[in-house]
Amino acid sequence: MVSSEATPFAKTGGLADVVGALPAALQKLGDEVAVVMPRYQQIHWDSTESAYDNMVVFAGATPYRVDIRTRVHNGVRFYFVEAPYMFDRPGLYNTAAGDYWDNHRRFAVLSLASLGVAQMLFPCDILHCHDWQAALAPVYRADQQHANPHFFDVKTLMTIHNLGYQGRYGKSSFWELGLNGGWFSPDKMEYHGDVNLLKGGITTADWVSTVSPTYAKEIQTAEEGFGLDGVLRNRAGQLSGILNGVDYSEWSPDVDPYIAAPYTAADLSGKRACKKALLEEFGLPAGNLERPLFGIVSRFADQKGFDLIAGMASLFAEQDVQLVVLGSGDWRYEKIFQDWHRWLPHKVGVHIGYNNGLAHRIEAGADMFLMPSQYEPCGLNQIYSLRYGTVPVVRATGGLDDTIQEDTGFKFNSYSVGAFYDVLRTALGAFQNRESWTERMRRGMAKDFSWDASAREYSALYDRLRRG
Repeated sequence: MVSSEATPFAKTGGLADVVGALPAALQKLGDEVAVVMPRYQQIHWDSTESAYDNMVVFAGATPYRVDIRTRVHNGVRFYFVEAPYMFDRPGLYNTAAGDYWDNHRRFAVLSLASLGVAQMLFPCDILHCHDWQAALAPVYRADQQHANPHFFDVKTLMTIHNLGYQGRYGKSSFWELGLNGGWFSPDKMEYHGDVNLLKGGITTADWVSTVSPTYAKEIQTAEEGFGLDGVLRNRAGQLSGILNGVDYSEWSPDVDPYIAAPYTAADLSGKRACKKALLEEFGLPAGNLERPLFGIVSRFADQKGFDLIAGMASLFAEQDVQLVVLGSGDWRYEKIFQDWHRWLPHKVGVHIGYNNGLAHRIEAGADMFLMPSQYEPCGLNQIYSLRYGTVPVVRATGGLDDTIQEDTGFKFNSYSVGAFYDVLRTALGAFQNRESWTERMRRGMAKDFSWDASAREYSALYDRLRRG
């Protein structure tokens, strides 16, 4: 696998969770898996050991010298591309001032080095590439390595985790990649005069996958295709959606070390203790635990439906409810939540930033979890919420639609303030019937979205590709 991030080494989002967990699940099935990723500044050099020194990879006539470091985590071999001139920086992709100007070159080096690892250190049948940062690996394999016998039988899989991020750069950047000029064409990597790295991976890989069955259909539409819907429709015969899994050894209330009290579907008493502790942590009144408590853990962005949430001010003001929020991002939404807290200090608690332990405590202590996303390739928090008996309220899109049913949560279709308001009112009405609500919680807690099922689907896809 080739990825720009993987837990526990480097993470900005769900991609890291997938690449951190899927390889170990695959190895339990008998597959041999290794991961190639950059050694960023935050990954300590002395936590790794040398695997290959002085590897030189070429982007056209431009040589890049890299070393390969390695370590085993959770039974999986990780190879780290040691290139300080590219990866010894404060952030993975950017700083507060913006994206690194040379990201196209940085991740070209990652893709080139992954082919070096596949030839020198870990001969493979499948090169599984994740998102735009690894999308050049299939391209370089087809361009530079088309005559290399070592790669004759190697198949490539391109997985899209979020089509909204494509690695698009100006035309001049193309020539820094060292590719034959024929790759800059509408049927390959050219996109409205720019170079699009993800498009290159989509058009070149032997197979394309994404992270939920519904999202695989949505990205072939003009509404959800982010300009690549035509390209994806052309690959419809080699495109599939495999739902992400979650790690229940980390996200389950019976084993969670971050929460106030453990609990199970059979004994929910601990959830009440978690709710009380969560309210106290946010400085909210905890005298009435029958009052509904909404939870949000998210990046603050339009994609996540925060313009709809912003339209719910009157509901939170008028209804006898409480809300706890953890996240950061768009300053507009940070300000809205801070204003709500000042306006309704007894109802709204806000933590700007990210805190892993607090994310667990919100999942455990809230009654309902809000995810009204514009689009959601898979989503993980709604799956965590099910396991914690925290009923999800979601928009029926992508993985949210695949994972939440009417008997485990609440869904709405139209992306509008009115539709979201109506489903919240419906959920609040259902909350008053404690017996049926508890049954809804228990049905959600019984769902199994572990990595085992996802790994079996990926393993079957690998076998299909290997057999040709």
